[in-house]
Amino acid sequence: MTIGDLLVCADALVVTWADTTTFFPTIWLRDNCPSGLHPQTQERLLDLLALDSAPVLTSATIDGGHVILEYNDGHVSRIAVSMLSAHRPGQRAADTAAVAPQLWRSEMCATTVPRCGAGQIMADDSALNTWMHDTARYGITIVDHLEDRVSAGVDVAKRIGFLRETNFGTTFEVINKPNPNNLAYTSVALPLHTDLPNQEVPPGYQFLHCLANEAVGGGSLFADGFAMAEDLRAEDPEAFRLLCEVHIPFRFHDREADIRVHEPVITLAPSGAVIEIRYNAHLAGIFDMPADIMAGYYRAYRAFMAKTRDAKYRLVFRLKAGEMVVFDNRRVLHGRDSFDPSTGFRHLHGCYVDRGEFASRLRMLERTVSAAAAA
Repeated sequence: MTIGDLLVCADALVVTWADTTTFFPTIWLRDNCPSGLHPQTQERLLDLLALDSAPVLTSATIDGGHVILEYNDGHVSRIAVSMLSAHRPGQRAADTAAVAPQLWRSEMCATTVPRCGAGQIMADDSALNTWMHDTARYGITIVDHLEDRVSAGVDVAKRIGFLRETNFGTTFEVINKPNPNNLAYTSVALPLHTDLPNQEVPPGYQFLHCLANEAVGGGSLFADGFAMAEDLRAEDPEAFRLLCEVHIPFRFHDREADIRVHEPVITLAPSGAVIEIRYNAHLAGIFDMPADIMAGYYRAYRAFMAKTRDAKYRLVFRLKAGEMVVFDNRRVLHGRDSFDPSTGFRHLHGCYVDRGEFASRLRMLERTVSAAAAA
């Protein structure tokens, strides 16, 4: 954006653009002088306390694509106009990883879930970028045509970033097995839930690669927790408020670990947008909020639980060998129908990639895909 005029005031620089005016506090301008950054790492070197608490700006001029700022202590800054435009106070810088969620309910079905072939993802950054954007937007996608080997799904996950290790390991096998330490390792039905809400930061994206699904039963269930939360906000604001404000205990424990936190079921961004769901009735601890709000909280908790049982929100399909479902574990609830292990083998191989790794990869892909398109 082009600058029309600059005006030096007592404690700010007033920048007039083509369609608006922005006030840049002088202390902010001095703090963000490019000379205060390491030339290679671009990390801050400037000691903010070494500055005067109220730097005095004496002049500001435009030099091509830069603004030249002179201070009364002799310091001169050369700041790119593009930097000032991108970082106007009160405006967040654009982020290519900030993909707006597209909420869904039962209109999402097995034939409308976004799909992408594993071969495309592994070979083509543009396909990887498109698939990741779909996964971020809807919170769920299916990768198909995976090779018949345990590590095939993990290879796709590693195209994004580092795997998240938990007390269940870096990868895990979802099979019916003796002496299970988690209900996922049984054949019983699993109601809709999010994984590991007992962790300080629950895992972000989950990858479940189906290697075999031959048993009777075992259908997969999914629901958009953000859609359920938004509907609850509209229908029952008090229940929504309690689920956002009251922290409840979540706990997992076995012979090797005892991991617990107090967190709300619904987490909001400063803007008020829903950004996380923690819901797992099996790992919820004994409610310990004050007695005078307990009855109201139970009513709110049951209201959200009722939505997890409502067909209005459910996506149901049966994974086939060679398919992998990928979903945002902090948004999309998942579960399964019970299955009969005597009728056939059911084996899913799973892993997690945290949201931070996912977002980083999206930003890097924006650079490489855009550069390739421009070439």
